Amino acid sequence: MVTKPDSRIPADASPMSLALDEARAAAQRGEVPVGAVILLREERRIVARAGNETEARRDPTAHAEMLAIRSAADALGRSRLTGCDLYVTLEPCAMCAGAIAHARLDRLYFGAADPKGGAVLHGGRLFEQPTCHHRPDIYDGLGEREAAALLRQFFAERR
Repeated sequence: MVTKPDSRIPADASPMSLALDEARAAAQRGEVPVGAVILLREERRIVARAGNETEARRDPTAHAEMLAIRSAADALGRSRLTGCDLYVTLEPCAMCAGAIAHARLDRLYFGAADPKGGAVLHGGRLFEQPTCHHRPDIYDGLGEREAAALLRQFFAERR
C-alpha cells in the first residue's frame, strides 16, 4: 500500500528499516516482499514509501520503486527527484532502473541482489549503458540478509 508520509525518520529507524517494513507488509498482502522508501536527504524527511502491489492492482508496473517514485513526485510537485535517495529491499529490475534514471534520484541503496531479474549489478546493468542519461550513486547490500530472507521465506511458502 502506498503511503505519503511527510515526516522525519524516527530516531530508532533507518530508511532501509522502513523499506523492510513495507516489504513485510507486502508479503502479508500476498505480494512479493519488496519495499521502497524515498528520502528527501537535506531534510531527512521521508516523502514516499511503498510495497509491491502488482497483484492487488493487477498492474505489472506496480513495483514498490515505481509506486514510491510516483508518490514522491506527487508529494514534491515535480518529476525530477534530485536531492532524494531511494532505499529498496531488492536490486531494481530494468523498468525500475529506467524510472530511477528518469527521476534523477541522487542515490540508490538496495538490499538483496537479484541475479535473475536485477538490472543494476546484473543483467543489462542499465546505469552503465552509454544511453543512460543519469546514474545515481549506488550502494548495495544494505539490509541484504533480512531482505533476502523475506524473499526466500515468501517463495518457499508458495512452493
